[in-house]
Amino acid sequence: MKLLHIDSSALGQNSVTRELTATIVAQWSSSLDGLQVDYRDLDREPLPHLTGQSLAKADPAEAAEAERTLQQFLDADVVVIGAPMYNFSIPSTLKAWIDRVAVAGRTFRYTENGPQGLAGGKRVIVASGRGSVHGAPTDFQESYLRQVFAFLGIDEVEFVRAEGVAYSPQHRTDAIAAAKASIPRPAAPLLQAA
Repeated sequence: MKLLHIDSSALGQNSVTRELTATIVAQWSSSLDGLQVDYRDLDREPLPHLTGQSLAKADPAEAAEAERTLQQFLDADVVVIGAPMYNFSIPSTLKAWIDRVAVAGRTFRYTENGPQGLAGGKRVIVASGRGSVHGAPTDFQESYLRQVFAFLGIDEVEFVRAEGVAYSPQHRTDAIAAAKASIPRPAAPLLQAA
């Protein structure tokens, strides 16, 4: 079984989402013998934003990295994503990654009946860190990520949320503890397959 671990926070050691993704991956690794973990840090090694040159594959090195990024996503059974809320949405580095994995003909296609996701069968766990507490209409993060992954054919998207972390040190501590208590465990069929 393969797990893809992605961090996108720019806060380094002070990142709530990095702490949460590390805990999720550690718990999954201890539960599943032989779990293969691939790691990407989108802050330290950001992917270039999608441009006309990218689509034309004008830069062979960029095209090769885009293919590697897409294949890494396709090969994963579980994707753990650290997605802090920046300005009511996600970091631009995470959006650049999404642009590299949402590829027509590979992870989705258009049919006469509308779009069809081709990347189903995966489980996505999003570690969300938020300075405040959000819901409609200020939460464009969760609805966007759910829509993107559903468009790719992935129905099993779970959120581990730490909200209000900027209110006070105690709020931060309590929010992280609550988020860690809500971390989903591997499902029984996944445990048997390991």
